[in-house]
Amino acid sequence: MLNEAVYHRPKDNYAYACTESELHIMIRTKKNDIEQVNLLHGDPFDWADGKWLFQSKPMILKGSDSLFDYWFAEISPPYRRLRYGFILEDGGESVFYGEKGFFEEPIHDTGYYFCFPFLNKADIFKAPEWVKETVWYQIFPERFANGDPSINPEGTLPWGSTDPTPENFFGGDFEGVISHLDHLNELGITGIYFTPIFKAFSNHKYDTIDYMEIDPQFGDKKTFKKLIDACHERGIKVMLDAVFNHSGYYFPPFQDVLEKGEASDYKDWFHIHEFPVQTEPKANYDTFAFTPFMPKLNTENQAVKEYLLEVGRYWVREFDIDGWRLDVANEVDHAFWRDFRKEVKAIKPDLYILGEIWHDSMPWLRGDQFDAVMNYPFTTNVLNLFAKQSITPAEFTENMVSVMNMYPKPVNEAAFNLVDSHDTPRILTECSGDVMRMKQVYTFMLTFEGTPCIYYGDEIGMTGVHDPGCRKCMEWDSEKQDRDLFSHIQKLIKIRCSQPLLANEGTLSFLPADYHKQCIAYTRSNGSETILVILNTSDSEAAFTIPFDFTDKSVTDVWDGKPYEFNEKDPSIKLDGYSFRILKF
Repeated sequence: MLNEAVYHRPKDNYAYACTESELHIMIRTKKNDIEQVNLLHGDPFDWADGKWLFQSKPMILKGSDSLFDYWFAEISPPYRRLRYGFILEDGGESVFYGEKGFFEEPIHDTGYYFCFPFLNKADIFKAPEWVKETVWYQIFPERFANGDPSINPEGTLPWGSTDPTPENFFGGDFEGVISHLDHLNELGITGIYFTPIFKAFSNHKYDTIDYMEIDPQFGDKKTFKKLIDACHERGIKVMLDAVFNHSGYYFPPFQDVLEKGEASDYKDWFHIHEFPVQTEPKANYDTFAFTPFMPKLNTENQAVKEYLLEVGRYWVREFDIDGWRLDVANEVDHAFWRDFRKEVKAIKPDLYILGEIWHDSMPWLRGDQFDAVMNYPFTTNVLNLFAKQSITPAEFTENMVSVMNMYPKPVNEAAFNLVDSHDTPRILTECSGDVMRMKQVYTFMLTFEGTPCIYYGDEIGMTGVHDPGCRKCMEWDSEKQDRDLFSHIQKLIKIRCSQPLLANEGTLSFLPADYHKQCIAYTRSNGSETILVILNTSDSEAAFTIPFDFTDKSVTDVWDGKPYEFNEKDPSIKLDGYSFRILKF
């Protein structure tokens, strides 16, 4: 038994309150090292004859990655207090593991056990329920549709007449979005994530000039309210992009600092290293990614903090938006985000708060800051298997088990899953133009836990390399759209919406990584019903044998809605290259 590989901490993804009565406990051990784990648990005040009384419960093997096994148990302590430890067995040895380390036998003293002091309702992570069933659609407003040419910025080019650059404009606006909401309804979209819409200098609008004003190239507040109302009437939520880490170069407070230097009332709004302020040859103030035209805001300054908190409140209060996506969220201090959450949730408790963080985000996902982050570990793994084909199905499964165990189950259910965006090459380009592989990407994402997002135009086969290539004008000529791809994604969304198991009900489990060389498979189950998803990730035919007894169960092919009949002589499932099955038991 390799004790050094055993890991548990009594918080975060290893011990957390899932509901007002239920705790989830997890422990990590070396892969294939431990045969059984039992959870010893009891109330800290339950003693008899000088000994602490505890009970034992077998833990289940939740999954395995390349290095570790993850063991899991649900527990409902009657008095919402818990002390607990673990019995680890490897077939020849049995040890007790608690807060003070490893021992040969369990000890009847609570001081040797991990502690979950009390299950407080206020500490439960709770994202808005509606998010779990939402399918998002990301819109880059400048490139979606031009509905009102009268507000085109100077030098606007004809729609799609040339490749996008960091400087050119094509006139996308709110009226363009409003006029194409039928397209989103037809696809099955129930949420829109807009990249920044506030007054800015660039075409991407991440260099804000005025956080309280709509950029005039998109319309005005009246038009924006019209857009919000039109979306809500169609059952579509709206999430805006908040750029609070940095402002734009032409943000009036920064211009005041440039003009007045140390005498400016706004000099502490930014992180100025020395005066006078200079942008060349290198900015002598903190910026976003060494970009002198995006000076970093000092969110620890009270005036800055109150200004940005009012921005957060204003657009929720006055326009009834449904979510905030927070740009470069990991570079803003935690105290600011805690206050931000309190302020905006006081106005709209079920507002969705999404952070842009590309790495392990547990410090932001403890219930006091964000409801979710953009799930880039998910993105990387999906691209490596389906698009780049740089890992095997077994490696993919192991990596995904690792990703799933980074966070508690309620966090995973609200995770914002994406495969591309305005910051990355488009998914079809990543798939080298292979539509079959792209279909598999969306089949996986739309049957996986979390809340999925489609980047505008992916559904009709748009391509594009890294920024600015990924920011082309939306293709509205139906003759140039891949309508078969549209129908595929549309059908997946309908299935997801009609099958609660595919929209974050129940538990998701991968079949062991070494089960099949060509296929990946996972189940989504609520105890009485199970959906099995199988994807053949190769270009050659595969035969997949279901590794559990299903002979007494009716089986439905979810894709076509018909009963699935197995061949008694050969019960394996045949899958063509790059194909899939979604079976319900």
